[in-house]
This record gives sequence, C-alpha cells and structure tokens, in this order.
Amino acid sequence: MDTVKANGITLAYRAWGPEDAPPVLLLHCRGADGADWTQIAERLVTGERPRRVYAPDLRGHGRSDWPGRGTEAGAGEYAYEAMRDDMLGFVAALGLDRVDVVGHSLGGAVAYLLAQQAPHVVRRLVLEDVPAPMPLDPPRPPAPAPDTDPPFDRAMLRATDEQRNVPDPLWWDHMGRITMPTLLIGGGPTSAIPQEEVELLASAIPDSRLVTVGGGHLVHEARPREFLAAVTPFLEGPGVTSRTPS
Repeated sequence: MDTVKANGITLAYRAWGPEDAPPVLLLHCRGADGADWTQIAERLVTGERPRRVYAPDLRGHGRSDWPGRGTEAGAGEYAYEAMRDDMLGFVAALGLDRVDVVGHSLGGAVAYLLAQQAPHVVRRLVLEDVPAPMPLDPPRPPAPAPDTDPPFDRAMLRATDEQRNVPDPLWWDHMGRITMPTLLIGGGPTSAIPQEEVELLASAIPDSRLVTVGGGHLVHEARPREFLAAVTPFLEGPGVTSRTPS
C-alpha cells in the first residue's frame, strides 16, 4: 500500500494497472476498506482497455488516519463533506486531471458529493446501491458496538449514522450539479436499501440511468461479472483520458 497527504490527513490506498492508463477511483462502503475492491480492480486492469485503478481507505477506515479516534467530538471529523474533500485532495495529490469515480453505499454518497463540488474532476460517475439523501423516519438506530476491535473508528459509525438520519438538504438540492454521465446500480429486492430510494436518486441526476443487477447491497461482491458487464462499457464511453503527468 502507498500513502498520500490530502486535506490534512494521511490516506492509505491501493493501486493497480499501468500508471499512464485512464484513472478510476473506487470508494468503498462503511466499515470496509480499499481491499474490498480487489476483485473488481484486477479485472479492470486486464481488459482490452486497461485502467489505472485507485482504491483509498476512507478516513476512519483501514490504514488511513482516524482523526476522531478517542474523542467524544469525533462526529465532525467524519462528516461526509470531510471525506469528499479528502478525495478532492487525493486526486490532486496524485496529479490526476479527470477521473471516473465508482462509489458503493457510503462511498457512493462521498462520490456524488465530489461530483457536485467538482464536476470538472469527475468524468463519469457510478453509484452502487446508493439511496437518495432523505431524512429517515423512523431514524436508523445506533450501530451496535463490535465485539472486537474493528478495522475502523467507532466514532465514524456514530457520525455517519447521524448524517444518514438527517442529511444536509443541500445534498439533495445540488443533485442538478452532477452534469457528467451517471450510472446507478441497484441491488434489487434483497438489498437492505429500499430500491425506491435508489430510483429517486436516479430521477434527480440529469444525465443518469439505473440498472438493477441484483445480488443485494453488496452487488460487486455478490455478482461481480454482472456488475462489470454494466460498469465496464459505461466507463469506456467517450472522453477517456490518461493520467496527467505530475
């Protein structure tokens, strides 16, 4: 693994593929880390059009910094917006120009916030089983504490639960800022995410389409072949560019 300084913290990341190939940024779900994407990354770099794949550990996860660790005020350290700014700094620190971004669940929310904030950075966007940012009623109960030390900061669970229950209204209001082509992947009826919320998100993004692959919430793990069959041709659309030299 490599590390890079971005947005005032150290981010650990995995990378695959030729350094001069068109870049893809993969953002994992809550509680996972960049290794979650290994199977998908290995296939993206061996296709007819190889890609350079980056899979960072989000803050509070894996080997990236846990800035809220051991504090009662960790919520502010794990705001979705902080994770968005981390990724904007990550792209800049690696000398990338425009990237394709694939985000799953929490990583998908970070991805659409990045696309809203910096549409010039995101060429194409893929959101895997990501719900619309609407207040939850009833609210999601607090995540149970793991029995053993988890590979993530427990303060991150509290913070992301709070924001998932009551998202910033601007997240929804700014969906029209996502101007790049966007593909939404649905996990189908066995997903813990209500699929009508995925459909609602798709309806709010101007240039988007929704494909239901199925397999539940962990689509890319449960059905990697079908996931790639939808995502790969989408990412090979017009305008693919190679890495900008540092």
